[in-house]
Amino acid sequence: MNWTLEVVIVPVSDVDRAKAFYADRLGFAVDHDTVIDDDARIVQLTPPGSGCSIVIGKGVVPEMPPGSLKGLQLVVPDLRKARAELVERGVEVSEIQVVGENPRPVPDPLDNVGFIHFADPDDNAWAVQQISERA
Repeated sequence: MNWTLEVVIVPVSDVDRAKAFYADRLGFAVDHDTVIDDDARIVQLTPPGSGCSIVIGKGVVPEMPPGSLKGLQLVVPDLRKARAELVERGVEVSEIQVVGENPRPVPDPLDNVGFIHFADPDDNAWAVQQISERA
């Protein structure tokens, strides 16, 4: 039986501001934006190529303090290109960092060990790792 992670709740203080950040700055697709009533709204967004989405909202998502989610990780095949794209879109992103040593010889020294980091407007923290091919 497969167990797939399909949705992660991201706690935010301002749904419209967060939606704009994830859609306009990061390029996530807006899957749906459902207003249930004045106190309840769900917005689902999906990173390009991902099978897992994030949900932001109010009134119907578990209560977590905005900015309390740390360590979400995206994976890209080209970290240099991903960083350049984020910078071009106005995202404050770290320089490329190499964490550890590569477990096997690879054509690009960033594979498996190259990371960048950024945060959303509420300070939910994200990492981006380069993996261009799987073992």
